[in-house]
Parts: sequence; structure tokens; C-alpha cells
Amino acid sequence: MSRTQLSALAALSSVLLAAASAGAQEPVASARAVVERTGRVERVDTFSRGLTIKTADGLAHVVYVGPELVVLRELKTGDNVLVRIVESVIVEARPGARTTAVMDTTAAAKKTPEAAQGDVLQQLKAVVTIESVDLPTQMVVYKGGDNRRVQRQVRDPRLLDGLKAGDVIEITYTRERAIALQRQP
Repeated sequence: MSRTQLSALAALSSVLLAAASAGAQEPVASARAVVERTGRVERVDTFSRGLTIKTADGLAHVVYVGPELVVLRELKTGDNVLVRIVESVIVEARPGARTTAVMDTTAAAKKTPEAAQGDVLQQLKAVVTIESVDLPTQMVVYKGGDNRRVQRQVRDPRLLDGLKAGDVIEITYTRERAIALQRQP
């Protein structure tokens, strides 16, 4: 698995928890969220409008920067930046479904009518089984098709309401274009 996929999986894990606020096994759709990433510019591709940044945790993130953000042309490798990215997640109950590894569904997502509203950079799907929920520490543990246990802390304890061990959930994580880009000192 590449560093970009690992980065996306980490984001997917975080967003999963942000969307799992409804009762167990109930389908949930979350609204789009704006996520901030701060990092060092690793690569600028002005032709494809792609920006690769490395965050403090060492993960590389590739971001699509639309033509309205002219600062892209001024950036150089080594610059520090703050980028705001639109991300969305859908969590849907899948009782009895088999868990899966993370699947890249970007090509299919770019063909949907909804994709015309924004530039879909990446879409990932996975079916996971919740193993445990610890309300006092706001921690959740889940396992996917690769049989790897993942533990995540949830910022808002309301997001754990109704979530319980054994719940099977399909997560669809979509990352779209950057909506803001700033050079940092």
C-alpha cells in the first residue's frame, strides 16, 4: 500500500468516526466538511494543477488546486502551506456484509452527475466491522478486510452514540478540490 493510500486510509478512518453519529446499523450520510492540512510542498505540477505536500506526520497528500487559486504558480518545493480541502463521507449499514480492503472507486465517482459539482480527486470505499467502542476515552476499534485492527480517537463524543461492537458499516470517503491555499511562514 502506498503512502498516499495509507494517508487516505487514515483520513478515511477519521472521517468514518465523524459520520458514525446515528444509531447502530442505521444508514448515515454526513455533510461535506472542510479539512485543513498544513505541510511542506514536495511537488508542484502546474499542468495538472496537482500539489503534493508532506505533513508533520510524514504522510504525502496530493491535492487538486483549481485555477481560481493562483498562488499555486508561486509555490516552490520546500514552501510551507495551509490547504483547505472539501471532504465528504457516507456511512451505510451493511449487516452481514463481508469486510473489504480499501477499494479505490475514483474512476466511477468521476463519472457520476454529482461529480460535476466539484472535482473528485479521490474516492475510497471499505466495509469494516466495529470491534469496540470506549466512551470514556472516545476510542473506537474496527477491522477491515485485510484483518488489520485500526484504533481511532473521536473528537466529539456524540459521534459514538449508538455505535456498538459487531456493527458492519460501509464507508465511502470522497476528497475533492482545494478551496483555499496559503503560503505559511
